[in-house]
Amino acid sequence: MSANSGPNPWGVDCNQFVELVTAYLEGTLGTVDRSNFEKHLSMCGSCRTYLEQMRVTLRATRAIREEDVPIGALEAFRKTFRSWKR
Repeated sequence: MSANSGPNPWGVDCNQFVELVTAYLEGTLGTVDRSNFEKHLSMCGSCRTYLEQMRVTLRATRAIREEDVPIGALEAFRKTFRSWKR
């Protein structure tokens, strides 16, 4: 949102939406942020698709048991996440 534009009629922009997805799915957004998120969601097909992709990914990853993952792959994932840019 630019300084001169006033409130975003979409609630949040797409970049802000992506940043808020995890909190939305976990139910930790505050009232105003949730309202702005859902306003954007109601108007943006691309972000609705993104949210659904995140839901599908979460369901799929929850179905994987640790013992189903080869030891080498599990260590590679851990190493990648530990070195993730913060």
